[in-house]
Amino acid sequence: MNACVSETNTGCLLVVDDKESNIQVVGASLGKLGFEILPATGGAQAFQRLAVRRPDLILLDLLMPELNGFEVCRKIGENPDWAEIPILFLSSADDKGLIVRALESGGVDYITEPFNDAELVTRVRTHLALKRARDDLNQLAEDRDELLGILTHDLKNHLGGMDMSAQCFVIAPKP
Repeated sequence: MNACVSETNTGCLLVVDDKESNIQVVGASLGKLGFEILPATGGAQAFQRLAVRRPDLILLDLLMPELNGFEVCRKIGENPDWAEIPILFLSSADDKGLIVRALESGGVDYITEPFNDAELVTRVRTHLALKRARDDLNQLAEDRDELLGILTHDLKNHLGGMDMSAQCFVIAPKP
């Protein structure tokens, strides 16, 4: 699966909202800063976009027809190819119960509309930085495991050789 790559390397965002005007507002706020915006007007279109490109972060509306944000978030989390993509809910619903439910469904943050541009930008940048740090740590862990595997293999070979030499020394008759 192709990762979404922005020319300015600031990040690629999938913006999912059933109202195109909301996508345009978010796109205008973040697009002018160099973020690449992938628009989706519902859950089904979001899954189509995800099947083709992997964004760095998803901004997801909560209250949408057909598939609501809870369902979309849950399905994204169930797919191992997408589970590590941070999801920020961006919704006009400000009921505390819905916010808690959204976070429990897998969202990493919740921004209430109408949003403040500076707050949106700051939270997006923060979660992108956290994702990059997590990705870097995962890569370091993979590199460490690979190195330990190589060292263990090489050490076993040397120890096996020494063991064989020691057995030959012990078994050999004395003159």
